[in-house]
Amino acid sequence: MAAQITDKHRIVVIGGGPGGYESAIAGAQLGADVTLIERTGVGGSAVLTDVVPSKALIASAEAAVSIQDADELGIQFFVRDDKENARRPEVAVNLGKLNQRLLRMAQNQSDDIRRQLKDAGVRIIEGHGRIVADGEVSVTAGTAGEEFDHVEYDTLVVSVGASPRELDSAKPDGERILTWKQLYDLETLPEHLIVVGSGVTGAEFASAYKSLGAEVSLVSSRDRVLPGEDTDAADVIEEVFTRNGMNVLSKTRAESVVRDGDEVVATLSDGTEVRGSHCLMAVGSIPNTADLGLETIGVKTTDSGHIVVNRVARTSIPNVYAAGDCSDFFPLASVASTQGRTAVFHALGDQVHPISRRNVASNVFTYPEIATVGWQEKDVKEQLRSGRVYKLDLAGNPRAKMQGFRDGFVKLIAGNNLGTIIGGVIVAPRASELLLALSIAIEQRLTVDEVAESWAVYPSLSGSIVDAARAMHRPTD
Repeated sequence: MAAQITDKHRIVVIGGGPGGYESAIAGAQLGADVTLIERTGVGGSAVLTDVVPSKALIASAEAAVSIQDADELGIQFFVRDDKENARRPEVAVNLGKLNQRLLRMAQNQSDDIRRQLKDAGVRIIEGHGRIVADGEVSVTAGTAGEEFDHVEYDTLVVSVGASPRELDSAKPDGERILTWKQLYDLETLPEHLIVVGSGVTGAEFASAYKSLGAEVSLVSSRDRVLPGEDTDAADVIEEVFTRNGMNVLSKTRAESVVRDGDEVVATLSDGTEVRGSHCLMAVGSIPNTADLGLETIGVKTTDSGHIVVNRVARTSIPNVYAAGDCSDFFPLASVASTQGRTAVFHALGDQVHPISRRNVASNVFTYPEIATVGWQEKDVKEQLRSGRVYKLDLAGNPRAKMQGFRDGFVKLIAGNNLGTIIGGVIVAPRASELLLALSIAIEQRLTVDEVAESWAVYPSLSGSIVDAARAMHRPTD
């Protein structure tokens, strides 16, 4: 059936992830007639199979670490046997129950977003959206691909996300060889999890499963884990991994991963075979842009299939925008949300603040976390930006000592002249929460002296940010 004719500006959103539902809500708030098309569930993979469940898994892993480290803080757990003798209890992980909680939480979040969209007046259609002409999208549903709706638009926002990349030499079977979407089907903790890929996804799951008690081998093709992160930060994480018993295999690739009964065998580029009970393939993702009809109206894409966008999320076609992991911008849920809102604001003539890549904050949810924003030390070394760098280890922070935490640091990057803060890295528990102060400092162009004048609670981990700023003070001429 055809969409109802209206005098309102018609916005169609394909994809219900963070970029999609944020753009839909923003459009409804500005008085547009908004239709959201989603084929797998409101919230997209970010809510249902990626960010929400994975970070909830990591929260459970952190709880396990807290129990394991309690003895260092003078807290001990004992149970009594039948002869009233004190025995150390065994910390057990019920992975089936844990995963049920994660998926239930993800579904609840999806339901909450759906209600929010409905309350805002957004029309939701379940199915696969495809561009059939300029200004028109068809919707199909079911395995037969039965076409049941056509929706016209004045503005189109594409936010279809991405899916785990699969290799023919290591084909996931959903039982022993897994993508990150399939991990939540496990009922028992893997005896030995082989993680192929040491980027953010691989490092996060390796960290979490090691904390939960599994034996973990991490296969990294680079000379260190997290090759895209600050070098000092990545070194801290790798040191923690190895100290905790993780087998980190650097400078080698997994040429193949095959199943051998109840085991998996990963054959590495140096000929080594690694046997485990399960294998997680974390080798990147591919955008879900196939069969969207982008070529029908001439939307420009990269060789990898990502949609090319500018700083207001606009594509090569003026009334078409793209947000999230399907675009060639940063693959972060927070970026997708901002792109979605920015796209609608721009399309409807509202006030727009183009997104600055340099100011985007990101976080790696390992233990400890790595939080990053702005220009980095490597940029200064490569002379992409002039500046000075100061690093303050958290080992001397009193709050860190109280919590029994010794791994981490605060690193500030400031301009040479005025001392304006232009970047920073924090490695610490809950670094994602601490980073906001640096993000605000960068957005507001604060100097190290201005941050140094801020009051930090004593004792606190955030006090190290102020201490680092004080250490960067230069006397006035």
